[in-house]
Amino acid sequence: MSSDYAKQLGARLRAIRTQQGLSLHGVEEKSQGRWKAVVVGSYERGDRAVTVQRLSELAQFYGVPVQELLPGSTPGGAAEPPPRLVLDLEQLQQVPTEEAAPLQRYAATIQSQRGDYNGKVLSIRQDDLRTLAVIYDQSPSVLTEKLISWGVLNPDARRAVDQQKS
Repeated sequence: MSSDYAKQLGARLRAIRTQQGLSLHGVEEKSQGRWKAVVVGSYERGDRAVTVQRLSELAQFYGVPVQELLPGSTPGGAAEPPPRLVLDLEQLQQVPTEEAAPLQRYAATIQSQRGDYNGKVLSIRQDDLRTLAVIYDQSPSVLTEKLISWGVLNPDARRAVDQQKS
């Protein structure tokens, strides 16, 4: 396998993994040790060749067709990960409590679960945004616009919501 091709394949593997919100260790945990973080990482960097059999098994694990993992097989980079959804926790403190309270509680719960108390930013997943939309009784796109207007969410988040619609 050529080095360029291995790197392109690795980039596709990484994109699929990150789309699913999995870290390398998350893959190992979810697969109950079937896929070791160090091995998947070496595939993603292109440092290690992956056999057709293993690639097929990895595609099955991720729940995607094998051709989605192959470089040049889908138009327009379909495996490109969506933009990250990052909450600005410092800006959230500036939003009036009556509006921000549900989001503040939700963010505090995520921080507690992750043991992540940096207090500056917090990455959330698409599912978190959908859950927050239910809490706020709004569509994800309307809530996204509200969070952007508060300065709590980066405007790039619009792309993430748009990708979910299509």
